[in-house]
Amino acid sequence: MPTKRGDGTGARALPGQLPRLTHDELCRAQGETLEAPRRRYGAAARTLFVLLDLLYGKARTLKKFKVLELVARVPYQAWEQVAYSAITHMYQQPAMARRIHNRIAENREQQDNELWHLLILEELVARSGEPQSAIKFFWVPQAIAFIYHHLSWLLMVVHPVWSYRLNADFEDHAEHEYMTMVAEHSDWEGTPFESGFADNYGTFASLADLIRQIGHDERIHKQESEAQMLQPRFR
Repeated sequence: MPTKRGDGTGARALPGQLPRLTHDELCRAQGETLEAPRRRYGAAARTLFVLLDLLYGKARTLKKFKVLELVARVPYQAWEQVAYSAITHMYQQPAMARRIHNRIAENREQQDNELWHLLILEELVARSGEPQSAIKFFWVPQAIAFIYHHLSWLLMVVHPVWSYRLNADFEDHAEHEYMTMVAEHSDWEGTPFESGFADNYGTFASLADLIRQIGHDERIHKQESEAQMLQPRFR
């Protein structure tokens, strides 16, 4: 897997971050995503996507994707809570407890990666000067995240495969939507990426490459959830 930043410097990904791709690698990743079929989304995922379209429109905008990223973090938080609870009941089995802890560490990295997405998108939206309704872009997303968190938690407790499948659907949707949004904004190829979070997330030659990198991150999250669907229980 590539480990270079999108600025072409050849530097490795920052600690706890997914690999940073070069410009050429990002363009290839975008092409792969746009050519690949989407997953067959389950009922819960389809309902969420329809709800987001109704509330924020079908157009792909940075404000809508900010809401998407707020919601994207919560499954990892829910899984972490379930895992810590499992350790409480299995601490007398050190090997099992360690495996659970390793799963927690993986979930935390995914959660932190989604956090950088959220903060960078918030920064971009704020910089654009576009008005944001507090109800529509704060309170409603908080409510959606609250419900999604508890759904992810419940599915993880009842049947982990269902929770991982829901997240894989969500991440696949995000991957395709990000890559499509880049294709819709050719002007982003010449727009510099400047961010107060560059030291945390990475530097990129353009806004287009930043969005491609976020889309590629979502692909990795999807693949990780798909892998966990094959071995959902702690072993």
